[in-house]
Amino acid sequence: MLDGAVVVGIKNGWRGLIEDDTEVLTRQSVTGILPRGGTILGTSRVNPEDDASIGHIKANWDKHNLNALIVIGGEGTLRAARDMWRDHQYPVVGIPKTIDNDLCGTDFTFGFDTAISVVTDAVDRLHSTAESHHRAMVVEVMGRHAGWIAAYGGIAGGADVILVPERPFRLSKVCEILRRRESQGRPFSVIVVAEYAQPHPEEDFLTPEQRTEIYQHGRLGGISFYLAREIERCTGIQARVTNLGYVQRGGSPTAFDRVLATRFGIKAVEMVAAGEWGQMVALRGTSVIGVPLDEAVNNIKYLDDEIYRVAEVFFG
Repeated sequence: MLDGAVVVGIKNGWRGLIEDDTEVLTRQSVTGILPRGGTILGTSRVNPEDDASIGHIKANWDKHNLNALIVIGGEGTLRAARDMWRDHQYPVVGIPKTIDNDLCGTDFTFGFDTAISVVTDAVDRLHSTAESHHRAMVVEVMGRHAGWIAAYGGIAGGADVILVPERPFRLSKVCEILRRRESQGRPFSVIVVAEYAQPHPEEDFLTPEQRTEIYQHGRLGGISFYLAREIERCTGIQARVTNLGYVQRGGSPTAFDRVLATRFGIKAVEMVAAGEWGQMVALRGTSVIGVPLDEAVNNIKYLDDEIYRVAEVFFG
């Protein structure tokens, strides 16, 4: 495809291109990385957003005589890639990598399957504790604005209630499900809640200070604690919290993610060879294709209503 090409790894995302932090990648240096989680190059939340950073990128681009840039990341990283192509004509191709699965244009992003496997395993394990101690276990999972991880992990793990950002939840409904289970001789439950899930305005039990604490920009988390407290208050059922946090982001990737990432990488190189700039590789059905970066980053891909309807069938 690109015989004789030199591959330069940019460390820590856009920051590396701004600060000239790079290394040449060879077959030897990348041997054995397939079963490793995360990224050997590092990552950051730095994006080129001003003239100074754009100027540094141009200087380092010219210094290394770069011909193309393959950008791997989520919405923020790929939005910056779209802007570098649209506004500055840099030849870029995107690869969608985020555990949140919230990028438009692709059915799945790699990282998502690994994350939901972690959630599924945790929910499986917590069922035993919930049942033996007659408790409600509240499991908080990642999911900024979109409930893909909560829904898929909850369905796969057989959660009794799943709460997602797309659907503000009513505490009364959650407690009704738990009471019904108790009356049927099942005095235990597992509730999976996405970190950005919020109570319905008509049943909001959070103070303004608590809202600020839970939903602060750039650092979500904590809704599970307040939800568990309200469940105990309203039902008398003991509730305990497990926040999976960064456990979801690490560990060895699943077979699905390994294959998907490999297919994405090969397609990205093919697109570079063909000069298909401003595009992102994407999974559509069983095919890997190219889609405009604009399509990928203009909107958030929220949880499919049909997926949540499947989950609701098994609530309680």
